[in-house]
Amino acid sequence: MRPESNWEHQDLINNKMKRVRINVGKTGIVSKNGDYNRLISVGSHWLTMRESVVIFDKAQLYASDSHLNVKLEDENFRKNVEVIEVADNEIALSYVGKNFSEVLRRGRYFYFKGLVDMKFVTINLNDPESANLIEKSMLRNSALTPYLHEFKINSSEEGLLFFDGKFARALTKGLYFFTRGITPVEVLKIDMRQIQLELSGQEMLTKDKAALRINFQANYRVTNAQKALLDSKDFEKQLYTLIQLGLREFVGTLSLDELLSAKEKVSEYVLEFARTKTSNLGVELLTAGIRDIVLPGEVKDIMNKVLVAQKSAEANTIVRREETAATRSLLNTAKLMEENDMLFKLKEMEYIEKIAGKIGEVTVSSGGKVLDQLTQMFSK
Repeated sequence: MRPESNWEHQDLINNKMKRVRINVGKTGIVSKNGDYNRLISVGSHWLTMRESVVIFDKAQLYASDSHLNVKLEDENFRKNVEVIEVADNEIALSYVGKNFSEVLRRGRYFYFKGLVDMKFVTINLNDPESANLIEKSMLRNSALTPYLHEFKINSSEEGLLFFDGKFARALTKGLYFFTRGITPVEVLKIDMRQIQLELSGQEMLTKDKAALRINFQANYRVTNAQKALLDSKDFEKQLYTLIQLGLREFVGTLSLDELLSAKEKVSEYVLEFARTKTSNLGVELLTAGIRDIVLPGEVKDIMNKVLVAQKSAEANTIVRREETAATRSLLNTAKLMEENDMLFKLKEMEYIEKIAGKIGEVTVSSGGKVLDQLTQMFSK
């Protein structure tokens, strides 16, 4: 062995050197007296007693400590690591190769290059639309749930999107995700299907001051979600009031009898009255009509009496008409029989036949006179 080697070996013994080994896929950071000293790679290395080493897995991501800037001053360290910074208003999605790994919150992170391919997607939490940067397959991942708003618009609905109370855009059917941050996100949904509106127990006065209650119904659908939700406050209540006013106006121009005989016309009137006004509410009135009319007890009794009297008069008229017809028929028959003895005889025999058909037994008590009389009747 060369002398230099002997001196080197002696120096290692005097300084109490220690040996460390860095395996494949690992790297080590050597500190001397607590301060960063150097980066060591795969192989065996000698360290003095004043030096220590921390071994890192090159397949892992690490949160930085307060000495990262010092380490980055070393060119060898700087070219072997990748640093990721996540701001206060951000999160970062970490991927190892093509596979999602974790969500990173604010802070600095680093990993050692060369072993695995790491990628990061940074999401700005102050921009709700930045959720579009996330792959669709990741949106339902439980790790992202705390950072995302989820809204569903059904096929029969339309939605209005608001950022910080300001209208952004309309949303059609589908699933939508927005980031949770300092910007409030709100979605208003409205049903675009045909809807039935009930106006029950509407108390009204007719032209002749008859008090009554009307049950009315109408069908409508929303045609413009923005007008219905943005331009109108409580559009359903306003639609209810419009239909109510149209109904009252129609009923007030008719007497009770006219109203009862013209119920079908109320639909046309209310539709025409409200249609021009409902367009400003973003709705279309499709159909309308009276379901039933409820009269007060005393009016109902009077109406019943009138109805009974009318029906009684109609029944008497029918009876008289039938009696007149029967009398006229008898008169015609009598005239014919008067003019034709044979017809009179046939009619007489017809009645005798009817009488005989109702007699079960005949008892003769006047000798042969009855037989003689019957003989005379049938021999004429």
